[in-house]
Amino acid sequence: MKIAVGLSGGVDSSVAAYLLKKQGHEVIGVRMNLFPEGLNTDEEDAQKVADYLGIPFQTISLEKEYHQHVIGYMKSEYLSGRTPNPCIICNRYIKFGLFLRKVFEAGLEFDMFATGHYALLNKDEKSGRYCLRKGVHSDKDQAYFLSILTQEQLSKILFPLGEMEKSEVKRIADEAGLFTAGKRESQDLCSGDYRKYIAPGESGAGNFVDRNGNILGKHRGIENYTIGQRRGLALSSPDEPYYVVALDGDTNNVIIGYNRDLLSSSMTVGEINWGAVVNPVLPLEVHVKIRYRDNGIGAVIKEKTGENRYLVEFKEERRAVTPGQLAVFYDGDLVLGAAFIESSDISGN
Repeated sequence: MKIAVGLSGGVDSSVAAYLLKKQGHEVIGVRMNLFPEGLNTDEEDAQKVADYLGIPFQTISLEKEYHQHVIGYMKSEYLSGRTPNPCIICNRYIKFGLFLRKVFEAGLEFDMFATGHYALLNKDEKSGRYCLRKGVHSDKDQAYFLSILTQEQLSKILFPLGEMEKSEVKRIADEAGLFTAGKRESQDLCSGDYRKYIAPGESGAGNFVDRNGNILGKHRGIENYTIGQRRGLALSSPDEPYYVVALDGDTNNVIIGYNRDLLSSSMTVGEINWGAVVNPVLPLEVHVKIRYRDNGIGAVIKEKTGENRYLVEFKEERRAVTPGQLAVFYDGDLVLGAAFIESSDISGN
């Protein structure tokens, strides 16, 4: 096959390209630029990898599209009192969306697109669904960030490293003579503090209020706070520490409470993207992660509450369930689906 490999300039993507070429595929290297020239510190390394492997390489500029779809989304979410996950949106609309379309428009035709993600992907011949699973590498669940991809997108993707541990990838890079073998872990293109894109004072100052609406003080902009935050509130409590327990984008209030007020027994999710299943029979037993750095917990997708909206009940109370973050539903390592958290109950006593 003719395979386009997304080269980041790091060890994972370089080994993915190396392995595919070794298997006899026709490989081309592609990279997307999301920031102004001079900020793409890994672009030179990606070119070096392509030169070493003897494969064509091309960079596609997506700065304008990235700011429109990702930065615009991020600003809107922060200012509405939700905590965004830019990597999720970037994957769906940029990295596995507009980027591939731009590669084709540049005249670089290919059969499949490969990346260095640690995830597994196969097609269930019985259902016809493309099934995403966690990769073998135990320290990363990169299937979490890919769970929002559509079936059409998954049908065109390869993950050559899915069955490998990171140590094996580094060993292969070293044996192949790739200089990336000793390179530090590169940061994702979608990482960083996105609040810098919000102009000072854009959201406006507002009030810290308790759960009864009593004003406790003034805050400096709702985008500076997230659910579960304790530090940086500049508020003193006579009894126990204060935490941010909710954000109200309509009133610009930051709701303050105690640690017990962060516990939830259920949540409502929306914009669900079904993966290995479609229109499942409810209630559905799942294992759910409510953020990337989360071990997950047993839960039940209880019922449909609206157009593409569902009520999810936890087997045990969860702390700091955050609107705007992605909830991913699993059956073991298999991704059943993913949805954005819209709200949760607060069970504080």
